[in-house]
Amino acid sequence: MQKKVITSDEAPSAIGPYSQAINASGLIFVSGQIPLDPLTGNVVEGGIERQTERVMKNIEAILISASSGLDKVVKTTIYLKDLNDFNAANDIYGAYFKSSPPARATVEVSNLPKNVSIEIDAIAIAD
Repeated sequence: MQKKVITSDEAPSAIGPYSQAINASGLIFVSGQIPLDPLTGNVVEGGIERQTERVMKNIEAILISASSGLDKVVKTTIYLKDLNDFNAANDIYGAYFKSSPPARATVEVSNLPKNVSIEIDAIAIAD
């Protein structure tokens, strides 16, 4: 099995001892992304819609660095601090997966890093 670390300057740097993503024998495992602006490292201001948009852009940037893309995502997990945000987050998320959306789980959690409202991780196929 081959393992390669994937990084992107268009997504925020890891805030702990983990990689943005790993390519393991043709599968891209994207670490959970929170709504950090890659330029400032700060949490984006605004509600769940803005935060979901930033998370999806971060995931997309990492996948592009891995020579993959959102169209190659096979599984995601969405972590929400408040399940009442589900519909709003789902609308933004769905705009990124208009055809052949990936398998997905969505769970409510008690807290997330930097007190954000959403975190999403992904598994994709490398090109």
